[in-house]
Amino acid sequence: MKKILITGAAGFLGSHLCDRFINEGFHVIGMDNLITGDLKNIEHLFPLENFEFYHHDVSTFVHVPGELHYILHFASPASPIDYLKIPIQTLKVGSLGTHNLLGLAKAKKARILIASTSEVYGDPLVHPQAESYYGNVNTIGPRGVYDEAKRFQESITMAYHRFHGLETRIVRIFNTYGPRMRLNDGRVIPAFMGQALRGQDLTVFGDGSQTRSFCYVDDQVEGIYRLLFSAYSNPVNIGNPNEISIKDFAEEIIKLTGTKQKIIYEELPIDDPMQRQPDISLAKKLLNWEPKVGREEGMKKTFDYFKGLTEEELYKSEHKDFSKHIKR
Repeated sequence: MKKILITGAAGFLGSHLCDRFINEGFHVIGMDNLITGDLKNIEHLFPLENFEFYHHDVSTFVHVPGELHYILHFASPASPIDYLKIPIQTLKVGSLGTHNLLGLAKAKKARILIASTSEVYGDPLVHPQAESYYGNVNTIGPRGVYDEAKRFQESITMAYHRFHGLETRIVRIFNTYGPRMRLNDGRVIPAFMGQALRGQDLTVFGDGSQTRSFCYVDDQVEGIYRLLFSAYSNPVNIGNPNEISIKDFAEEIIKLTGTKQKIIYEELPIDDPMQRQPDISLAKKLLNWEPKVGREEGMKKTFDYFKGLTEEELYKSEHKDFSKHIKR
């Protein structure tokens, strides 16, 4: 049985990756410091013999006993609310954490896939964004802590690949959504859906003309899975190129939820990207991958998930004792 370490395992995307690799017959070692992750996302995996969980911060030395074949590094705050609140930890997990995991991969002779982001393109001057575009990033702006952490991640990963011959993969993730997102994490979809569920007006920043492209989580996981087992070491965009303005998207949410809220407008945050759309030509050619789930279908699944959560269910992991399942 092949062993895979997944950092950020209790997060939204990390937990879905744990599910996928469990279903593929791997022994999955989950690792998370729970600064933004939630154990309720993986509690269904605790009874399984081929799953184990370590409560650990990868910014400190990382040790995993025995054989290890693959590493997926997904530990990082991913929403503006989180990385603006914990900027130093965000920079450390992207730099020290990545360094530690690359060292572990080298010691174990394991293949490692690093989760980068479309934010490496900053507020792009090229549209759509292809992997060949170097980006337009404000290194000292408030969002720079996340953008530069990810850009450094890519640089040190390629250095290990070139200097040590390490098997590395880099995925540039564009906006991804689906069940297990936190309602109040500050990203567009949970923010809008949380406001809709509470009967509040939907907040759009700026005039709403800025665009995003939303990829359903199942499609994202499939792209990551294919990339891990490819022979390609340079970055690859994985996202859905179906672009929509934030204002139009807010109107879609109101229609989906059947509510009568208004759209209200607030000042645009500093360095908020005005356009975001992936060029996925490389993923299509290299991985034979493209998204299958349309926004209407994916949004319905996501809203049904949020709608089914009670207040107690949203916060129960804070009070439930998982200690017998955790290795420290």
